Amino acid sequence: MSSPGSSFVQIKHEDLLFYENCGGGSFGSVYRALWISQDKEVAVKKLLKIDKEAEILSVLSHKNIIQFYGAVLESPNYGIVTEYASAGSLYEYLSSEQSEEMDMEQIMTWAIQIAKGMHYLHAEAPVKVIHRDLKSRNAFCFPSLFSLCFSLTLLGFQICDFGASKFLSHTTHMTVVGTFPWMAPEVIQSLPVSETCDTYSYGVVLWEMLTREVPFKGFEGLQVAWLVVEKQERLTIPTSCPASFAELMRKCWQADPKERPQFKQVLVTLETMSNDSRLPDQCNSFLHNKDQWRCEIESTLERLRKLERELYSKEKELEERERRLKLWEERLMERSNMTPSPTSLLMERSNISPVSKCHGARSELGVRGRRSDVGVVVQGVRGDVSEAISQKIRGEVGVIGHSGVQVSMRASSNQNSVKSCSVRHGTKINMATAKTQQHPHPPTHTLTHTRTENTQRPN
Repeated sequence: MSSPGSSFVQIKHEDLLFYENCGGGSFGSVYRALWISQDKEVAVKKLLKIDKEAEILSVLSHKNIIQFYGAVLESPNYGIVTEYASAGSLYEYLSSEQSEEMDMEQIMTWAIQIAKGMHYLHAEAPVKVIHRDLKSRNAFCFPSLFSLCFSLTLLGFQICDFGASKFLSHTTHMTVVGTFPWMAPEVIQSLPVSETCDTYSYGVVLWEMLTREVPFKGFEGLQVAWLVVEKQERLTIPTSCPASFAELMRKCWQADPKERPQFKQVLVTLETMSNDSRLPDQCNSFLHNKDQWRCEIESTLERLRKLERELYSKEKELEERERRLKLWEERLMERSNMTPSPTSLLMERSNISPVSKCHGARSELGVRGRRSDVGVVVQGVRGDVSEAISQKIRGEVGVIGHSGVQVSMRASSNQNSVKSCSVRHGTKINMATAKTQQHPHPPTHTLTHTRTENTQRPN
């Protein structure tokens, strides 16, 4: 039945019989289930609340977009109900031994199907949609209705999981969602986005199909973010990869979103490639000689790991330097608080001569000067150290962990920030002139105490 005030079918929670957990989508877990009243196998994504995903799916209708059946609107059992992909995801397929049978025909067919689905979202849907989380885990395989087995040539692909998606007309400024190895630089940085952020992700999916490798394997999300944004790193395209595929992936990964192709252009490029009689042999040779070019990908990963280790070492070095500077500052402050007691000063005054009074005045000035001096040194050191560390962290370490980019996570528990401190430069301190009382015979004594601040940092 249709829900009042909604444009989609409301499905009762008791009308669903849940089976095993199939994995997690964005913002929810996905289960295989039976829609009892319809005697239909479905996929149900359980949610904490119904957000935009149901609204987005309800207006979409395309053979390469997952079919939406309805939603469960009963608290706390909210859920999205879609068709069930019995053949699993593209990611799962590429991780299986069966993927070794892939050839250029399958790759081209699947690349075109995914591109058609994305082109529909961007240009043909009732409301334009930016997916923002396109990846191999969100492209699901569906066997043909005429197939009794999951033949490669009969598998089709549909795009699913619109939990991270937005209507393009609503806003183009978004928080970070998605998975870092597939995310465009502007999405990582929460900058305004356009449809071509999905083009970047599509290039990564194409790379996955050609190499059957995991993008940035072994790296954590924020490490990937730092590499992609700050170091301008991209996935390695083996030298023996067919030139037309390599060129398409590079265009998809341009740093400037305006330089990336729209999916209409991607489809034209793929159609041209399909008509190239030389490409099948080139592509199949590349696919079947993985042992020859896999070392290129491993070499890049090792270089990136080394870069990561060097960065980690610099972080530790800066932390140790900061610790030593704080310790030195504390010692200086302790020295500045060491002043003579009133009793000792009375004893000294009772035994001094006129000449020694001059020396006493100079000594007293020295104490005050030293105390003032140390205070200025401490302030200068604190400012210099804070500024140096802030600059070092901003320049080499970054605001978040190993990343030099600011990432505002939607569901992040830790947000690091760097507080800048003003630098107070050391100044030359001229103490006031102290004069002794004039006597008939001795000349007038003038005491001048000049001291220059020392801002030398400890080694």
